[in-house]
Amino acid sequence: MTSVTHADTADFRNRISGSSFYTAMRLMPKAQREAMFAIYMYCRLVDDIADDGTRQRDARAIELARWRQDLDALYAGRPAGQAAFLQGPVRDFGLKKADFLGVLDGMEMDVVSDIHAPDLATLDRYCDCVAGAVGRLSTCVFGMDEGPGRELAHRLGHALQFTNILRDLDEDAALGRLYLPREHLIQAGIDATEPPAVIGDARVDRACRTLAAQALDHFSAADRLLRSRPRGRLLAPRLMAAVYRALLQRMLAEGWAPPRRRVRIGKPHLLYLVARCSVFG
Repeated sequence: MTSVTHADTADFRNRISGSSFYTAMRLMPKAQREAMFAIYMYCRLVDDIADDGTRQRDARAIELARWRQDLDALYAGRPAGQAAFLQGPVRDFGLKKADFLGVLDGMEMDVVSDIHAPDLATLDRYCDCVAGAVGRLSTCVFGMDEGPGRELAHRLGHALQFTNILRDLDEDAALGRLYLPREHLIQAGIDATEPPAVIGDARVDRACRTLAAQALDHFSAADRLLRSRPRGRLLAPRLMAAVYRALLQRMLAEGWAPPRRRVRIGKPHLLYLVARCSVFG
């Protein structure tokens, strides 16, 4: 069983060096920053397994099961194989095994079968796994109390994940996936659930705007919580919220009717958001 090496870590940081996540993490004190890089690296490693369309589902499921075994070993104090790099963050910040396993649960949802227009309850469960669990790990590193930390993880996690879904329609469809909820599609007059048919239908714009409205509600709730000044180092989540909200506003302005283009936040705008969050919170 392989372990994650220093070379793997360096390559990972190079891969994400231009991302808003990397910018947010660079603003944190060293101990918190290193823990967040470890959490994010874990998420990317297991996500790469789930998204690897070159291998059969059974092979990917076995790889995810190995991660479960290594996490079990890590929390039992045994040699943890590929999960060994998480030992320091788990010890220093009290990260919970259930949240690491929750991320794996979300990856397994993608591996068992391609998700096509899930109902709202299934989408909520998926978001709690792939975003909420990551948020709960992160808020421990931020030093938040459990109550507000779990609330922020839920609200901001859903807001970020909904924004990702809306931004990645075409990329997800290329992988055979469609995360727009079935209820929103039906409301928009779309009965199809196959990704190419849905994303090629101009009425998809209406379904996307409904999900965008839900994302904005979550952003607003997260903002209210952050403005209540809970305990913790919260510049990073403030910046992530600002960046993703700006992405969502650009998508709302452009719409989702085909053909679409992938919206981005340029470096000058990102630097502006960093300065604004640093000064005004």
